[in-house]
Amino acid sequence: MRLSAERIKALCESRGTGLGPLLEAAGVSRTAYYSLVRKGSVLPKSVGAIARALAVPPSAILDELPAAERQARDLATAVERIVRRHPGASREDVRHTLLLLEEPPIERLRRALVRGRANHRH
Repeated sequence: MRLSAERIKALCESRGTGLGPLLEAAGVSRTAYYSLVRKGSVLPKSVGAIARALAVPPSAILDELPAAERQARDLATAVERIVRRHPGASREDVRHTLLLLEEPPIERLRRALVRGRANHRH
């Protein structure tokens, strides 16, 4: 998880305070704060201090996994679930099929036509 600058800003605004006073109350320097915001993961001590200063649980100021990581994790989970139900299935084929199913039907059709034309030429 990573620190959400947007959520912290919104919480500060809703409480009528700014980032400077918040960081001072939390005992976190601006440099440390901006370093935390840029990182992919954060230190629990700093997150706890900022959350306490805002009087919210730490989860209120954290983002979940980035969308790409979440999608990759969900895809891997789906692949494993299908392969468990169908032991003879190829993981790579299942993964490829699930990726294709996420595309709009017209895009899948376009790809198939391109592949068909390429195969016809050879």
